[in-house]
Amino acid sequence: GISRDSRHKRSATGAKRAHYRKKRKFELGRQAANTKIGAKRIHAVRVRGGNVKFRALRLEAGNFSWGSEHTTRKCRVIGVKYNSTNNELVRTNTLVKGCIVEIDATPFRQWFESHYALPLGRRGKKPHEGHEEGLNKPRSNHVQRKVAARKEGFKVEQALDDQFVTGRVLARVTSRPGQSGRCDGYVLEGKELEFYSRKIRSKGKH
Repeated sequence: GISRDSRHKRSATGAKRAHYRKKRKFELGRQAANTKIGAKRIHAVRVRGGNVKFRALRLEAGNFSWGSEHTTRKCRVIGVKYNSTNNELVRTNTLVKGCIVEIDATPFRQWFESHYALPLGRRGKKPHEGHEEGLNKPRSNHVQRKVAARKEGFKVEQALDDQFVTGRVLARVTSRPGQSGRCDGYVLEGKELEFYSRKIRSKGKH
């Protein structure tokens, strides 16, 4: 089977090591989870010490945080957009730690519009029925003053606003779906968003 030992490797000077024992249970490795996007399917795996790992075979949503706004929302994962390790993982929509995914922006937009009473990603669009309640819902004088104070000098960065117009934002996965059975991460902003947007664009040209 898959082994994680280093006895089969050559030494630093290139010498071949002598075989002096067989494989050991504590050196075992397991098949990769290759988590796909779909209806949630998670297997529990009994591991060393009687502990349990949660092997996600399919996931469709996760908790993503918007760092600059200090808020987290459960969002649907739409697709994998970039992976620095292997383009095959992008083509097959495989979720791994560190991959860049596209997530549904609606939960963040609803929170933003109720928190700041400002439209987000609505360029030239009229709010749908029932969607404007976050903007126009009745607020007490105290809450109105609070919201007005929040608005002062506040601005969402342009690149992020452009993404909200499309209804999807880029995020990075920080959990390990094959180990913890979750797909959590954070929304890309600033220099990091700029960097990965450039990478995704250049990948599309080939």
